Amino acid sequence: MSRYMVTSALPYANGPKHLGHLAGAYLPADIYVRYMRMRGQDILFCSGTDEHGVPITIAAEKMGISPLEVVDRFHSAISDDFKGFGISFDNFSRTTCPEHVEFAQSVFLELLEKGHIAPRDMKQLYCSDCKRYLPDRYINGTCPKCGSEDARGDQCENCGTWTEPFELIDPRCGICGATPETRDTRHWFLLLDHFQEWLEAWLEVQSGWKTNVLKYCRSWLNDGLRERAITRDLSWGVPVPLDEAKGKVLYVWFEAVLGYISSTREYFRKTGKDQEEWKKYWQDPDTKLIQFIGKDNIVFHCIIEPSLLHGLEKYILPWNVPANEYLNISGRKFSTSRGTGISMGEYLDHFDPDPMRYALAVNAPETRDSDFSWLEYQSRNNELADVLGNFINRTLRFTASKFDNMIPVADLDMTLLNKASETAKEIAALMESFKFKKAIGLAMELAREGNRYFDTAQPWKSLKADPDRCAVTVASDCTQPQPDDPEVLPLCSALSSRQPQSSPCLLYPLQFCRVF
Repeated sequence: MSRYMVTSALPYANGPKHLGHLAGAYLPADIYVRYMRMRGQDILFCSGTDEHGVPITIAAEKMGISPLEVVDRFHSAISDDFKGFGISFDNFSRTTCPEHVEFAQSVFLELLEKGHIAPRDMKQLYCSDCKRYLPDRYINGTCPKCGSEDARGDQCENCGTWTEPFELIDPRCGICGATPETRDTRHWFLLLDHFQEWLEAWLEVQSGWKTNVLKYCRSWLNDGLRERAITRDLSWGVPVPLDEAKGKVLYVWFEAVLGYISSTREYFRKTGKDQEEWKKYWQDPDTKLIQFIGKDNIVFHCIIEPSLLHGLEKYILPWNVPANEYLNISGRKFSTSRGTGISMGEYLDHFDPDPMRYALAVNAPETRDSDFSWLEYQSRNNELADVLGNFINRTLRFTASKFDNMIPVADLDMTLLNKASETAKEIAALMESFKFKKAIGLAMELAREGNRYFDTAQPWKSLKADPDRCAVTVASDCTQPQPDDPEVLPLCSALSSRQPQSSPCLLYPLQFCRVF
């Protein structure tokens, strides 16, 4: 039996998270984790809020409060929304917790000692009007690659390129709009070029990864990796643990990707378990590390993080990184900063979580951007009620009323059950290769077959004319399925926000329970 370490991208604690976030990195991970848990696998699911960096300080300045007040407010809100949608983290941590700060600083010092980090004198943009050095996210300009005028100094959201401030065309201060000047400063750089050849060889042998992920990584490698500054002139963040770097903090995307490990360490400390147990999930080669992200985070999880882990020499590397594309709304990207979209909290104020979990799962942006609409949501809600709900309700009610709340002992219609069993194996393979949309489609089709079977068999007629045949129609294999049975596919439990109570299959003992 394998061991699994599953993570979802750490969301910025700079505002409420929207349905696009849920569809991209959190719902798919939760479906996978629930499914594997119910199969009896050893699996741990950790994440947490990313609470440092410029997005937090920008939010604080806009709200007129301190960065700490911002992250306290939004960590609580984000955590509550995930709970409301049933995202079943084993631990949901924070990058401001002392455990993370200590761990991130220790990694910096270890990589510095190993020669993968070095100081460099450099030029940095400074805004005379704001009287501050401008971190990359405080700089706006035109992307040199795609020409978008809304690029930031760290990344162009339009094309996904990781940019540098001096690469932008016509840079301007992201706060006041003034043209910044150039000044000299010193920062510490991650020598990414050390890992170029190793990354090329490592990515070449990754099987089962999405094409878009590998294509994106290869484009980076083809351009050649360069050393990147991993410190910033900010007052908010993890302090650089060097006397000569006083007043500087670690770049958020250096320390944030270490948050998965610190969250796992925190989990074992909080639960009172062996505090060295976390190493099984991050240092044992038998563990499979799976990281669910959106496509804008590919470079950080497939280039930066593997380089850090490889440089530390004792950590496992990602086994798969199922990166989703974007979920749009009416053709526009969901965006917290732009105020477009629907927040998770807003939805939960009015509706139950399960219909949205299903609607997002069957319309997930797995291989290309998808578009959300309320009409689509309504259609999927009707599908749940008219297909799956109808199948469950009619068979349960009929059996309960006509067989005195007992499942009759009778021969089984093996033709139908064999088909269900074969489909179950197909669904298992799809679930374990992160193709949730297709798996859900096959499962729902089986519910349709169940309805067709019930309509064709007409047990309400055969009850009097041929009671034995009626019993066959509603009979079930009453052998309790085992969690490690490859035909047990509790897909509905994985889709639902509610945790299963006892049986690994919530629809047991219906004829199709071994599929759902």
